[in-house]
Formats: sequence, structure tokens, C-alpha cells
Amino acid sequence: MTVLLALQGWPLDVWREKFAALLPGMEIVALGEPFDRRSVHYAIAWKHPLRSLSGLPNLAAILSPGAGVDHLLRDPDLPPVPIYRIIDADLTTRMSEYVVLHSLLHLRGLLRDQAHQRQHRWEPDFLQPAASDVRVGILGFGVLGQDAASKLANIGFDVAGWTRSEREAPGFELFWGEAQLPAFLARTDILVSLLPLTDETRGILNRKLLSGLARDGRLGRPVLINAGRGGLQNEADILELLGDGTLGAVSLDVFETEPLPADSPLWDHPSVLVTPHSAAMSAPDAIARSIAGQILAIETGQTPEGQVDRTRGY
Repeated sequence: MTVLLALQGWPLDVWREKFAALLPGMEIVALGEPFDRRSVHYAIAWKHPLRSLSGLPNLAAILSPGAGVDHLLRDPDLPPVPIYRIIDADLTTRMSEYVVLHSLLHLRGLLRDQAHQRQHRWEPDFLQPAASDVRVGILGFGVLGQDAASKLANIGFDVAGWTRSEREAPGFELFWGEAQLPAFLARTDILVSLLPLTDETRGILNRKLLSGLARDGRLGRPVLINAGRGGLQNEADILELLGDGTLGAVSLDVFETEPLPADSPLWDHPSVLVTPHSAAMSAPDAIARSIAGQILAIETGQTPEGQVDRTRGY
């Protein structure tokens, strides 16, 4: 039985060693190497070359080492087998760390203070709002969104969530569906996007949506934090909204093109915080353990956590 590594941009020797230790008795191979395609039962894939997973007659499952699977679903010849995404406490915690960090940075006006530092200006903000004065709205209220919401609420932020379909979220005000999206936006000072990238969400962070954010908040102007997927955002619209004052600041961890091109105006914009798709950069050991656990669960006839609904895209 063989596990195929189809990981572009990942150090294959490191991952081969980790999976060999966690999956004794299984052969670990990588794309580009000679291997028996009939022996491959599992493929661990990240941005694999299109159609490179076809022609594996005994493939049982495809596993993503990330929380998203849009990089898999872009393949028009993706085999019709179950897909699993990673659900791991380490990844969840790291995403929440990012969301809390950037919410606090904007709450406390760090961009302003950094600008003053460069100018050698001493200007304390005597009207600094408390966390309880600021309304955070989280687009996408799954495992990641709910964990981030709990941590933000513990600090004191007024947190609500939005989902595509109705669900329960005890302890939080929850909006759902297109009909309730305007009301959700209107009560949001800091918008956190943790949505998956699907046909329905592509480009959703655009002028129309972002113009619906609260205009009466204690931060003065609303803030966007996108740690979901770069395809969610329209960067031209975001820059225009920063320029006309509709948005006060943004934190972006993901981009339409990655790596972010050197000539992108986002790099040098004074109201933009850029991070290199590292919001939930989980530890390799944690990722490997999670994926190996999913494979071993399948081998014993179980259905592991993280199975993807292809029709929804997550």
C-alpha cells in the first residue's frame, strides 16, 4: 500500500520522513518519482499539478494538509473519491492567535503609533476605546471562526458571526444567509473573514460588501482582516476603499496572487498590514499526526473528521 505525496512547495524529504514514521508498513512516494500507480491508496496533496492524481485505480482518499480544499477542487480531473481537510487543534489555535493579535492591533491603533514613532511624535490617544466598545463580525463560523470568537469574547470584544446557512452557536449572535448579511455588516466594526473559497464566495470582499460595514463605530472607520483565502478579496476595491475613507485599515494574510508581487501597492500602503499566508502555519508534526490519524481511521473502517462536501466546496 502506497501513500503519494503531491505537495508543491513543501520539503518532500521532511514530509516523507514524518509519514514513514507515522504510517509503518506503507510506502511513501512523491510525484516525479517512479512508482506503481496501482498501489496508491492515499494522496496527500497541496497545489498538485492538474490531472496528476488521475490514473490511480485504487485511490481511496485525498487528504489536504490545510484547512481549505480549493487548491484540490480546481483540478477538473480530480478523482471521485472522498476528500479530507485537516482539522487540528494546533492549526485552530494559531488562526485564533492571528485573529486576536490583529483585532487588538487595530483596537489599540498600532498603525498610528508606528507612524508617530517614525516621525518622533509623542501623541497618546486619550479616547482609546475598550474592547467591549468594538463590534467584531466573523464571516465563516465553523471550527476556526467559533474558536476565534470565543477568544475575542474573553478579551471583551462584542462578537457576532455570519454563515451561509442556519446553525446553532450558543453564546453568540449569529446571522445567516444573504437576507441577514446587511444587518450583520451594519453592526460590524472589525470584519474577520475566515470563509472557504467557493464559487459563491469568490471575490465577496468587494466594494459592495465592504461599503455595508458600520459607519458609527468607536474605531471611526471599519477594519478588514482576511485570513481565509486570497480569492475572497478584490484588492483593487480594497485599495480604493482605503483611499476614500470607507475602510480605515486592513490586515491581509492571503492574496489574489501569491507570493504577493513586489510591485503591489499593498506592500507600502500605510493602512495595510501584510503577512505571508502564515496566519495558521501549523507545526509540521501536528499536520503529519492529523493526516496519519485520518488515514489510519479509514483503514479501520471509520470516517475521520474533516470530510469535504464537494458540492459546497468545504
